[in-house]
Amino acid sequence: MIIRRAAPVPQGSNSSNPRQAACETLLRIRKEGGFADRLIDSELSNGSLSGPDRGLYAELVFGVLRRQGTLDHILQQLLDKPMIALDPQALIILRIGLYQLTCLDRIPESAAVNESVNLAKLITPGTSGLINAVLRNYLRRRDTISFPDMKIAPAAAIAARCSQPEWLAEQWLDQLGGIEAEQLAEASSQQPSLTLRVNTLRSSRDYVWQEFEKQSISTTACRFSSAGIIVTGRHSITTLPGFESGLFAVQDEASQVAGMLLGAEAGQRIWDACAAPGGKSGCLAQQMDDRGELIATDISRSKLTRVQETMRRLGISCLSTAVADLHQPDTFPAGSFDRILLDAPCSGLGVIRRNPEAKWRLFSGDITRLAAVQKTLLKNAAQKLKPGGVLLYSTCSTSEAENEEVIEEFLSQNSGFVLENLNELFPQWSELFTFYGMLRTWPHRHSMDGFFAARIKRL
Repeated sequence: MIIRRAAPVPQGSNSSNPRQAACETLLRIRKEGGFADRLIDSELSNGSLSGPDRGLYAELVFGVLRRQGTLDHILQQLLDKPMIALDPQALIILRIGLYQLTCLDRIPESAAVNESVNLAKLITPGTSGLINAVLRNYLRRRDTISFPDMKIAPAAAIAARCSQPEWLAEQWLDQLGGIEAEQLAEASSQQPSLTLRVNTLRSSRDYVWQEFEKQSISTTACRFSSAGIIVTGRHSITTLPGFESGLFAVQDEASQVAGMLLGAEAGQRIWDACAAPGGKSGCLAQQMDDRGELIATDISRSKLTRVQETMRRLGISCLSTAVADLHQPDTFPAGSFDRILLDAPCSGLGVIRRNPEAKWRLFSGDITRLAAVQKTLLKNAAQKLKPGGVLLYSTCSTSEAENEEVIEEFLSQNSGFVLENLNELFPQWSELFTFYGMLRTWPHRHSMDGFFAARIKRL
């Protein structure tokens, strides 16, 4: 679970110009720390943009965020002063213009430049000449733009070419080596697929598949999740066939697999300890055949409201919600649950292709801080297991400090618990597990989000 702080509901810009709307959204993200997906949804819902402009707006916001590192690397070679000295609005307009020139082949180069200049005249008139000069300078010099040498400075090369923070590139190099680190970095800057989990309490994958085909929506079956389908192209979730009747929920395949590793069964008492936004709660309820007791808690009451709304749409009745602070050891009495899912708040490094703004806010020190929190949450949650009960610890982070190291420290300090080997329990998914039997999915290897999970049993 990526950690996301509560924020006011965003208001759209009411602009009918997709480039202006994108500029204003990116400026809000820079100034206020907003989340791209929420801001984009708000902008599209106000109805100011229509037709192809809606798609261009979303493409510009997400695309600039995903490729910001590469765009800035190029801009630094085109400017005669540091980027920090630029007007923030001018910098964003330059990024939008350069993104169109480097990544969008359907927009004529002249249109990309001219529209950027016009946007500058509208928003920050004193910089229109600079923006015109820089973008035209790129068109003249694009074949001479240089990048760091992978052999001499691999972290800098990956950061510049694949648009990642250099500290993160260094971390991936340590974990995976040069070739895979570069593959992961590039995969993490690509637009991810839309993946759905079919609600097997109400339907089947074949039925949903057929309903999509009736509307000429192309889908493919997920490789590992028997309830998962991948939808081709861009779509508004709420307008897909079967959404209102609760036939599916949006959930990446890695998250689906992680939820299934808990082994939830009908009649059990299960705790989803950090439940929002509720994807894994729905997955657990399906495994339980909606029979038993599933308690979903979160520290945020407003986030639990969203969980409740999703469960009502899916027709799930075995779930109840409660506000709870897992930092406090007395959340529930000891030995209360047969199964516990701890999808711990984390850096979200495994899902930055979905939340690209996050990678420009994080620093290596944040990983250390989050790991300390995760260790506390795991210690407190594990005490609520019954003897013989199972806890699944999961994150959507690629960092070893948030994953393997958290598990290793917990087991070294708590003799009444053991790590279960997922290779033995779920041999059909062995490709996704490490030698020691923990889940490790990677965007570049498995075409899904980067997830970690470890299954712990209380003796």
